[in-house]
Amino acid sequence: MITNIFSRKHYPALLAGAWISLVSCDSGLLDTVPNDRISSEIYWQTPNDALLAVNSLYNDLDGTDIFSFDALTDIAHTNDPFEVQANIEKGVFDALNTRIETVWTAAYKGIAAANLVLENVDRITFTDEALLKRYKAEARVLRAYQYIKLVPLFGEAPLVVQSLTLDESRQITRTPVREIWEFIDRELEEASADLPDSYDAKEKGRITRWAALGLKARAALYAGESRKAADAAAQIIRSGRFTLYPEYAGLFRYEAENNSEILLDKQYIKDLYKNNVFYLLAPYSQKNANSNYVPTKALVDLYETADGKNITDADSGYDPAHPYENRDPRLHFSIYLDGDLLPDGKTVFRPAPNSDSNDAVGKSYHNSTTGFNIRKYVNAEDYADINNSGMNLILLRYAEVLLTYAEAKIALHETDASVYEAINLVRNGRDDVKQPSIPEGQSEEALREIVRRERAVELAFEGLRLADIRRWSIAETVLPGNIYGITYVDDNQEVKVVQVVSATRAFRADRDYLWPVPQKERDLNPNLTQNPNW
Repeated sequence: MITNIFSRKHYPALLAGAWISLVSCDSGLLDTVPNDRISSEIYWQTPNDALLAVNSLYNDLDGTDIFSFDALTDIAHTNDPFEVQANIEKGVFDALNTRIETVWTAAYKGIAAANLVLENVDRITFTDEALLKRYKAEARVLRAYQYIKLVPLFGEAPLVVQSLTLDESRQITRTPVREIWEFIDRELEEASADLPDSYDAKEKGRITRWAALGLKARAALYAGESRKAADAAAQIIRSGRFTLYPEYAGLFRYEAENNSEILLDKQYIKDLYKNNVFYLLAPYSQKNANSNYVPTKALVDLYETADGKNITDADSGYDPAHPYENRDPRLHFSIYLDGDLLPDGKTVFRPAPNSDSNDAVGKSYHNSTTGFNIRKYVNAEDYADINNSGMNLILLRYAEVLLTYAEAKIALHETDASVYEAINLVRNGRDDVKQPSIPEGQSEEALREIVRRERAVELAFEGLRLADIRRWSIAETVLPGNIYGITYVDDNQEVKVVQVVSATRAFRADRDYLWPVPQKERDLNPNLTQNPNW
């Protein structure tokens, strides 16, 4: 983990206040030095100043936001109907929506912080030139990360690569999408050359060469640059440095942190730099956890049977009365299902409306409205204090790289044995996930659908689905309509399916593939144009 003078680890949030508000002193104000912040006149003196500044950039990586992004897709749902992003699900929002504004603002905060580092770090004298290059490369990658998030959400966005004056910020315009993708690709390629392959234990969590190339592969896939995506992913695969963690069930537990599958995560530690992932996701019976974001039947139905068949296949053996038996193990490892033992070690999850349990659908407005709860990242170690989790949140892992490679090669009409190998490694390359291999000879259309399904089930609740359904242009198909949850047997022994009340999704294909530019930003800068039909 990243270390500093405060502890044995670097925790960027602890440092952000120490430098993010660096300002130039007004020489006309008696040349006094402000005592409520660190002035740029006295900062940027030593390599340690650069270290602290770069460390703070990691705070702007996505944390628990990844779950909220998936809750704007077909695979999850925003449980509280009064939460502002619930209006996005229902299609009743506009450019004044504060959730959209928050995403835009947070991204540009991270961009501005990275720009500040890149503009000032050369003022410091380094005896180790490679270290200076590494710090700059880290900042460039972390800035690119923000743009990879912005473009799928907003399309054109201002490409800001230096600090702006107030007047400049009120005149800047949006940059064409293609130019932003080209910038991202160039930044990540160049930065990767100045980054190490790995770090020692005390520096775990920093950007490596492979994280930069993994983000390059993701960005290229999003941009429709299949050749670049395949080549970047292939570099990672050929390196031999990464393997799938042997147990999917343990991948999101404390003991798996910093394992050989992870290329990038946001690192936390209890008490010092914590998150509240347990509170956000766990069932209500677990110390009144909030079930903020919950899985849907649409996702659950994507998990195959254990013998590799879709549950809609007539010969799959799927039994609606026992819908979660004989299924892809990743279903049970990702989602709390009826009968599962919960983290307190004594409560059995019973979400059916007729169960009369504390987790029954409808018993409390904090209960999951679908009857499903996210299992990833909900760990017994956090039960004692559900708002004090030290779990690292994974932002990029090897399974995604494998699926990116496969998808890009299919798009290039270069389906070969390596494509099947990548897909099948995800399907059965772990000790506890052994879905049957996809046999060679599939059509491109069939393989494309297989990869899309694998991305949905393998990477569920990791924040990638929203960009996926947009770039595949399937949002208008998978989003509109009612939201459904668990299948259960009622008191009359009839099989029923939970339908979420007062939550019908809407999606306008002529408008909703891009979010509106926040109105507050356009009020401040009329040069920012608006997306179509907003």
